[in-house]
Amino acid sequence: MPSAIAGEEFARRRRQLMAMAGEEAVLLVAAAPERLRNADATWPYRQDSDFHYLAGFPEPDAVLALLPGRLHGEAVLFCREPDAEQARWHGPSIGTERAVADYGMDDAFPIEDIDDILPGMIEGRARVYCHFGREPLFDAQLLGWMRRLRQLRGGGVVPKEFVALGHLLHDLRLYKSRAELKLMRAAAGIAGEAHLAAWRCALQGRHEYEVEAELLHAMRSRSAVPAFTPIVAAGSNACVMHYQHNRARLAGGDLLLIDAGAELDCYASDISRTIPVNSRYSREQRALYEVVLAAQLAAIDEVRPGRPFDAAHHAAVRVIAEGLCALGLLRDDADAAIATGSYQRYFPAKTGHWLGLDVHDVGDYRIDGASRLLEPGMVVTVEPGIYVPPDEAGVDERWRGIGIRIEDDVAVTRDGHEVLSAGVPKEPVEIEALLARR
Repeated sequence: MPSAIAGEEFARRRRQLMAMAGEEAVLLVAAAPERLRNADATWPYRQDSDFHYLAGFPEPDAVLALLPGRLHGEAVLFCREPDAEQARWHGPSIGTERAVADYGMDDAFPIEDIDDILPGMIEGRARVYCHFGREPLFDAQLLGWMRRLRQLRGGGVVPKEFVALGHLLHDLRLYKSRAELKLMRAAAGIAGEAHLAAWRCALQGRHEYEVEAELLHAMRSRSAVPAFTPIVAAGSNACVMHYQHNRARLAGGDLLLIDAGAELDCYASDISRTIPVNSRYSREQRALYEVVLAAQLAAIDEVRPGRPFDAAHHAAVRVIAEGLCALGLLRDDADAAIATGSYQRYFPAKTGHWLGLDVHDVGDYRIDGASRLLEPGMVVTVEPGIYVPPDEAGVDERWRGIGIRIEDDVAVTRDGHEVLSAGVPKEPVEIEALLARR
């Protein structure tokens, strides 16, 4: 079925990109291939984000060619034609007629004919914008078209430049439209429901994978898929930044860090919360949690137009350094901890990243050496944390093995920001009250 984004928005994106590239260019984007998991079993199909952004077309074996100024249509899609035998095994294909009628392409051809048709469309263009180096099979096909052009009529006019498509396209993707923000708000809402469902089953004696199962059930039952493999980390597992084993048993007195996001129509959410398994934070857990929460709130305050992207990180670092010093985990004062970087023993990560069609979405973080200024339509995560390894020497044993992360999805608006994931409680009193009712 067509995307939740309107066809006119996809067409507008294609027009914007072609205007940026100029009439002497051709822009080529391939659909993601199907990928084998093992033997002849494939992974669930997920479209290439750039291809989806421009076409909204959900199938593999497709190539989008954008040809600025072409009289017979600038947006051309090569795709699979309906085939009764293939449909019997894998379901029906969309086909070229529907590519034009339902997906707004100007023209469409069978993918089997691309080697005969596309070289002639490329001929005479000065530049080819593409993702050269991303997919070896498509790279080889592209080079074959260039060789064919040279053979045409004693030597066709071959483009002289290959240009990285990301320089143009990824800047467009950084600014979310109203329709994109609506999808991301919905994805965050689904992820929030999944977190709350997971909390209800996060009881002493359960396993991390049982909590993960609740996350996945909540997402799939709401027509979403996981945006990434969920992190469900009990106890000291939370000190492993990208923990994914999800096999350990939940013990009384543990914290449970859940980092999980839903993907809806290819748009991602990314939310983290850290809850007490036995419904109440210990004194030490609560003390560190309140430092992380204060850091996150200070960082979110920096997400507004005109502020540098890294201002949120600097705000979080300041609060965390002061908190670690006040609690005695660092022996320096906050200024020294920041200057020497000693706070990184417990906060080694950055505070956030772009969010959109990819969890770690595209877009430059720095321009001309300076941190990029935030603008309306950008979406970031804000996710400070404190992680005290279980074997950390030099700190009191009561702090060891505590890992805490709090993460929200935040959209930059004209006059400030919107926390898309605000529906998931993060105040410790609220969390404890919810867990006490399980």
